[in-house]
Amino acid sequence: MLIAEGAAGPATTPGSPNGSVTGPAPFTALVDSTGVVSVPPSPTARPLRMLADVRALLQSGKVQEVKQLLRANAWPANHPIRKELWPLLCKQHGKAGGVSGDGFYWDMVVQVFGSAELPERPVGLPPFVEPSRCHAYHLTRSGRACADRVISVLGYACPDIVYSPAIYPICALLLHYVTEEEAYHCMASLVSCKEKTFITQTKLLYEVTWKTVMQICRKHVKGAAVHLQRHCSSGRAERVYMDWIWWIFQGLPFQHLVRIMDCYFHEGVKVLYRTAMAILLLFHKHSSANSSEWSAEIQKNGVDLALNKFCREMPVTPQKVLKMAFGIRGLSSSYISRVFIKTEMLLKSRQVMHGSKQLVRSRSSENLPNSQSQNNIQMVSHTLTIREKMSEEVYNDMGAHSPEPRTLSMGVYPIQNVDSRILDPQDLLTLWSWLPVRITMYQPILLYTTEEHGCSLTTFYVRVEQHEPTLLMIKTCNNEVFGAYCSSRWCERNQKDDRGNRQAYFGTGETFLFSLYPERAKYPWIGVEGDRNVSHGAELFMAADSKMITIGGGEGQAIWMDENIRYGKTDHCATFNNPPLCPSGDFEIRVLEVYGFATDMN
Repeated sequence: MLIAEGAAGPATTPGSPNGSVTGPAPFTALVDSTGVVSVPPSPTARPLRMLADVRALLQSGKVQEVKQLLRANAWPANHPIRKELWPLLCKQHGKAGGVSGDGFYWDMVVQVFGSAELPERPVGLPPFVEPSRCHAYHLTRSGRACADRVISVLGYACPDIVYSPAIYPICALLLHYVTEEEAYHCMASLVSCKEKTFITQTKLLYEVTWKTVMQICRKHVKGAAVHLQRHCSSGRAERVYMDWIWWIFQGLPFQHLVRIMDCYFHEGVKVLYRTAMAILLLFHKHSSANSSEWSAEIQKNGVDLALNKFCREMPVTPQKVLKMAFGIRGLSSSYISRVFIKTEMLLKSRQVMHGSKQLVRSRSSENLPNSQSQNNIQMVSHTLTIREKMSEEVYNDMGAHSPEPRTLSMGVYPIQNVDSRILDPQDLLTLWSWLPVRITMYQPILLYTTEEHGCSLTTFYVRVEQHEPTLLMIKTCNNEVFGAYCSSRWCERNQKDDRGNRQAYFGTGETFLFSLYPERAKYPWIGVEGDRNVSHGAELFMAADSKMITIGGGEGQAIWMDENIRYGKTDHCATFNNPPLCPSGDFEIRVLEVYGFATDMN
């Protein structure tokens, strides 16, 4: 068993003469504190706030006040507050009632490594980290081993993480101030948070993030972005932006980095966006004059290397960086979210248009017991043709409960790029035969999936509500597969009637339900037949609010899902005259996928 190297350095009270020892050690025993540089607050600054102040504000729900407090209080790198402050900030984002009790982490360590002792040899890191980006900062050898172990256990416990190189440096920073167990629970809270983004977990979102940074820099710090562009070609400028997060985690001095993390653990990734923009502004300011040191550095080594060196030698204090970062106006969270989502949808559309490689998928979905033919959904031909003479076996397999399946005559259906984690190709063909004919001509685009975007009704609305129509597909933890074709936009939930009251139900009779496993059937609106009187209770197609989604009503709800998109129930309803879509009636959602249709791919 390894013994931790490097004892923690003594704490100093800011402003005390000669840095005298007056408090508990600020760093853990995993840190060699001899190289840590601390910038004391200005003598004219207000006294630093204490942990009790932050805790009181959080308990009172005063999130904005906490944000301002964290931004304003320039705790030096060797201040002991972070031992409790960082876990307090991180755990507010975790799942309420999640599995994070005492001993959970060590149980996981024993399960993964066979022992709680620190291994003598380096452990193999999960493939989602980049070995060249595993920055340990001031951690000792034992500290790095602990960071490796935390990341390995996190990868074991969170198999959805596909690509996330920033996870390691964030974990390493935590281990400077908190125990190994606390660091794990902090990381688990950040990874699982659905309300705001802390850590991207796929290659797609990693690319979306740097493209988002590039776009907001070009709009909100235009002069600095133009300065950067002036010194390199367009393609090279993109290369510089690709490394934006490493300007921070690899470039900035430690004392700057910990102050940024004070705010990041509360506000999320937007703090890193603002920090990157502040770095560009400062770099522009210090290198725009032809006679400056940094202008000469650009000419000698190129703008990318000059920028990296500028970060390492940051000429202003941590508080000055934050002041500049948070002084950028017009950069709201909602604006950043819109740019992010638009960029993501554009990248996905290009994948579809150019037939490029499949986007990286969550590893956890590989365990779903779908047909192996799911992996063969990329058809050999460029388009999928469904011939008029279907085999008798396939024809009969389309379900006794559904109307007679359409005979699809030599039509070309643009579903070759659908890469559903729920449907196999045969189910996909069946479902396509049930869609309105005009819709089958359009390319489907995955708008939302719980595997990629988390389980949040808010995120569902942001990504889906402006699209019409949409196709919802649910796979339960018991492997039932069912869903609905929804004819209207989900944003219609906010529309009001002539009296100003929000309408409860919306949608049209084109909406239908379907089941693909264990039963295969389509359940159209009962009014489609046209030869029966339809009561108001049988015209309840879609309903939604901030707490739930409902499809079908009257005598019951055909599909109901909660705000966490985790649990649901299904009953017979008058609108579709359907049986419950799964035998038990209640279900737990394993995967939800929602598709839109690209009616104008240009």
